[in-house]
Amino acid sequence: MNSLRARRLTRPTPLRGSNGVAFGPDGRLYVAQFLAGEISAVDLATGDVEVVVPADGPVQAPDDLAFGADGSMYITDLVPGRVWRRHPDATFTLVTDQVRLPNGIACIGDCLFVNEMVPGGRLLELGQGEPKVLTGGLAMGNAMQLGPDGALYYPHMLTGEVFRIPPDGGTPELVAADVHEPVAVRFDLGGVLQVLSRGAAGIVTRVDLFGTGDRTLLTSGLSGLDNAAFDTENRMFVSSFAAGGITELHPDGRTREIAPRGFAGPYGVTVDFGGTVFTADHYRVAEPRHPEGDVTTTELLTFTHGIAADGDLLHLTSQYGQVRTYDRATRTVRTRAEGLDQPLGIAVGADGTLVVAEAGAGRVLAIDTDDEVTELATGLGRPVDVAVDDEGVWYVSDEAHGTVYRLDDGAPLPVAADLEAPQGIAVRDGRLYIAETGPGRLVAVDLATGETGTTDLPAGPPAPRDLPSLRAHGLPGVPRPFAGLAAGPGQSLYLTAEGTILHLTPAEHP
Repeated sequence: MNSLRARRLTRPTPLRGSNGVAFGPDGRLYVAQFLAGEISAVDLATGDVEVVVPADGPVQAPDDLAFGADGSMYITDLVPGRVWRRHPDATFTLVTDQVRLPNGIACIGDCLFVNEMVPGGRLLELGQGEPKVLTGGLAMGNAMQLGPDGALYYPHMLTGEVFRIPPDGGTPELVAADVHEPVAVRFDLGGVLQVLSRGAAGIVTRVDLFGTGDRTLLTSGLSGLDNAAFDTENRMFVSSFAAGGITELHPDGRTREIAPRGFAGPYGVTVDFGGTVFTADHYRVAEPRHPEGDVTTTELLTFTHGIAADGDLLHLTSQYGQVRTYDRATRTVRTRAEGLDQPLGIAVGADGTLVVAEAGAGRVLAIDTDDEVTELATGLGRPVDVAVDDEGVWYVSDEAHGTVYRLDDGAPLPVAADLEAPQGIAVRDGRLYIAETGPGRLVAVDLATGETGTTDLPAGPPAPRDLPSLRAHGLPGVPRPFAGLAAGPGQSLYLTAEGTILHLTPAEHP
């Protein structure tokens, strides 16, 4: 196998998805990273990022955070349904595990409040003993804050509304309706309510509740806003669940990057006939911009993990059970299959048939143009990816069995065995390429002779960690990472690895 040159198509980002943010006692901005399972601190003056709560600690899926008067950090651990207290000495205490998908969190003096990101959720005060219910019926709560009037403000994500309630309970009061996809409420130092939108345009709705009553919109262009914090100079810093990073957002819409944005994954990768690279990035379909190193959002399409290009169509899988087709020309989505068990890799046959690796069920499925689903192979361990050669022969990688199989009338025949966690696969010019994620290398198999060669990769794929359930309380949890592989024009291969896409070309290739 010829040696390969690997080139990153995007800049590395230290915050692969950024969620709740809050200023700590040391003046740094602390950022919860749900997908990464980490909490980091950002120095706004230098842009330096330090991981302060690593992924191997007790917190599994941090989504929001707040600081108490003594400097303790309180964390909502979304998927396991826990709330943690991280003491100033970096030790942890479990506050409660009796909350369904806790998300928004706020400290008011010595009182701690959280809400639940579920339909019909509750807003709770946490302390000794059972949580106190302030109110129920939240249409998916999220980031909340104490207002200048002493009330607690929170969004209803499902209904586009913002409510407030006294901290000691009472009847919630609607303060803003018809708000664009609200995800977080924040007040600037002047007391103006700022409601962040989770949509593609990055809209912030400003409501001067205690002054003129005026309502204005700011369109930032920052896809997937998640949360915000204001410093002592009233500067606004925002996070993005889709693109990560931390960005200063000026009142006139100008932005300044503090911590670079990038991919939340990425997961699967594909290349269309025009050579455009697309990746499935959990919350969106995205494109790397080389040589700038930026990432652009093709479309916010939540829970995308596998991807295959087919003209104007992008076929997508979600680990939460769906197969969908997105039409780039019409920007419409068609559901092809539902209720599957962790579908991952996807590819398209010459006749338009979709073939999907259903990892959780150990099967390979075919979905025809009429959305009829049939089995191509069963009895596999954990099939991760599929690929087809020029003769219409299908291949599947089995991560659990360490084998890549050729499907011969439904019978899996080993082509490459004794591999350590094979994931993404691609076929081109009579060679089968395999991303062997255990040792971090690319394996090439000559399908005619069986000759095998390997190339070590400068950056391996993200290592799987012990994750909570993919679903909790009926809602999606943390997906399992995997390395996608795709063949591009010429001798190019594209591999998702360590928060970026690697462009692999022969060493002598320009």
